Amino acid sequence: MRAFFLCILMALSLSPAWAGVPNNRAQPAYAEEQTILQAEHDARAPEPGLASKDSGRVHIDRHYLGQYGNKEGTVIVQRGGNEWRVLRNGPLATLSGVILVLALLAVFLVAKVVGKIKADEPDTGRRIRRFTDWERHIHWATAISFIILAVTGLVILFGKKLLIPLLGHDIFAFIAYVFKYLHNFIGPLFIVCSVLMFFTFLRRNFFRRIDWLWFRKAGGMLTHEHVPAGFFNAGEKSWFWFGVTLLGLVMSISGLILDFIAFGQTRYVLQVANYLHLIGATLYIAAAMGHIYIGTWGTPGAYHAMRHGDVDEAWARAHHGVWLDEVKAGVPVGTFDKRAPPPDHPPAGGAPDNVPPGVRP
Repeated sequence: MRAFFLCILMALSLSPAWAGVPNNRAQPAYAEEQTILQAEHDARAPEPGLASKDSGRVHIDRHYLGQYGNKEGTVIVQRGGNEWRVLRNGPLATLSGVILVLALLAVFLVAKVVGKIKADEPDTGRRIRRFTDWERHIHWATAISFIILAVTGLVILFGKKLLIPLLGHDIFAFIAYVFKYLHNFIGPLFIVCSVLMFFTFLRRNFFRRIDWLWFRKAGGMLTHEHVPAGFFNAGEKSWFWFGVTLLGLVMSISGLILDFIAFGQTRYVLQVANYLHLIGATLYIAAAMGHIYIGTWGTPGAYHAMRHGDVDEAWARAHHGVWLDEVKAGVPVGTFDKRAPPPDHPPAGGAPDNVPPGVRP
């Protein structure tokens, strides 16, 4: 009871300060945050801002409400939390939505203008082994976990604005609760799969001299020309290094910081990690849209290759002619990648006299 009256007395003593707050530009979620803003505004020594590594440390008096201590758990309201909330739910969320919509529109535009990139020759009936069972399994494990993370992450970011008006608060609360835990548990699995996929396909993704021809001709998408390529073309290698590797590292490191918070991370570190996670996820999903399009509808036969592991010889000749030469010569993948671009292949004729390694009728 004594504590109750003490709280009432403190509230009455602070009410004049709340009434005189002039900072109208702030967007606090609670009255206490408005008090923090005013205290910071009146302070002679300004507190570290978001650009400072000291802005989230408890031992730096950053105008928070809560028992002063040496642990983040003693903080009830942190000034930086409001800045994070406004930036995350405002400009960053808007920018993320714009990028994803533009990426989706770009995919539809390419599909309309370029269409499908087909092989010029009909199927020969001779199948070539392209991916092993392990390569296909690790690819699909990574892809499925990525799609789950993308869907759950988008709901977490945009659900309040888009789903509550459609489903109501109760249904959205249940979906958000399930998606949050699904996101947290699938995240580490995605990291493990990404690491395994990186080392599985690393050897075939180093850039070679032949890849610059692919860049100069933009993969032949505008001219429908089949540019010579090795096992992976330059576009696939760019996806490997920019998407799987670079953005994968950003998402993995920031995700682990946000997922496992019992290692002394300050609120500042968590807020910066959230910014990086949001930006990285936006770019990753946008790039993945192009990868999914090219690997399915955009290039007939590519999905079959990753689904079943083999391709027709005519498909290999059109899209990865240098790799086909390596298969027929019985040499390791990448052997011919350093040579000058090969001349155009002659039209496919009858069955060869000797069936080359890796090719089966």
